[in-house]
Amino acid sequence: MKTSRRLAALKAWQTIRKRRREIDHSNVRRLDEILDTPNQVVTIKHPESGSAQHSVQKLSTTITSYGKGIVSQFDKTPPSIACGRFWELRWAFGCPFNCVYCYLRGTNKGNMKPRYIKIEYVLKALDEAFEGIKEPAIFNSGELSDSWMNPDIMIQIIDKFDTQRKHRLLTLTKCGSRSPMVPLLLTKPRKQTITAFSINAPEVARRYERSAPPPGERIEAARLLSEAGYDTRLRIDPIFPIENCREHYRDLLYSIFSALEPNRIILGTPRGLWKTIMFAKKAGVDMSWTSYFSEEQTGWGKKLPFPVRKAIYEFMYDQLISLGFEKSRISMCKEEVAMWKEMKLNYTPLTCSCYRS
Repeated sequence: MKTSRRLAALKAWQTIRKRRREIDHSNVRRLDEILDTPNQVVTIKHPESGSAQHSVQKLSTTITSYGKGIVSQFDKTPPSIACGRFWELRWAFGCPFNCVYCYLRGTNKGNMKPRYIKIEYVLKALDEAFEGIKEPAIFNSGELSDSWMNPDIMIQIIDKFDTQRKHRLLTLTKCGSRSPMVPLLLTKPRKQTITAFSINAPEVARRYERSAPPPGERIEAARLLSEAGYDTRLRIDPIFPIENCREHYRDLLYSIFSALEPNRIILGTPRGLWKTIMFAKKAGVDMSWTSYFSEEQTGWGKKLPFPVRKAIYEFMYDQLISLGFEKSRISMCKEEVAMWKEMKLNYTPLTCSCYRS
């Protein structure tokens, strides 16, 4: 029933609309142009830790980092936000794509240039973490960098995770099917790696993600890895309420489900941390993305007005469910407890809902 409903919806969409032309990518920065050499950067704080408050007190015996912070537990979620602890793999910092809204500007005074920790230190930190973290965990390598921005380093990390069966690695990227990571991952399936892609509506990408590969290429990369057996997840985040936004995001969903059915879909709306806004202004990027914020300040910076966010989530949930996608496989990232309650959704306090399993 779910399959026939999904196919019917896709067929109807295809008869009504032609696929949008993909963004001209002639000026997209290629991964092989990154020339920065690896260097040890272990003192950089998470860009969101400055505006978030500790929601729990740490026990004196609790170990929350390994390898001098290369593997580090993020536990600074504000009480008003329905998110929780998760493990960061801080193998690199920065991102080559320079999206105008990117919160990574807060990691090093606005410097987005990719910087890397020497791989031998990363692998040693992973050995410590594998030994010390007793419960199965997912290590997020895409919180402080794009996970695929240096394939030579990342493939070594991926292979390291495949030496054990307790913990898994999450790679989160805006890279697409032309990335060297795709053939590296397709050479053999890695059971301990989750591939996640940050994807947006083409019109939003054209405005605010100009240096990243087009959304169609990201979807194609997700399709290839999903068909190869990888646990493949998608982030549609940040969702902007641009003009005709429902049409844009409906088309995005149909483009996705024409290619694959992800294991999970994570939704999010724009977040404006004060550091992000300050360094974005200094960088001289297009600041029109900030015009959508209300004056209200939440535990995670500025957000869209509550009713606007609710309308976005209701629309996206309705669209996904109409395509036969299970509600339990959808989550909202860095969203307020009040929104989860308003949407009548269940969450577990102090637990990451997006990458919990």
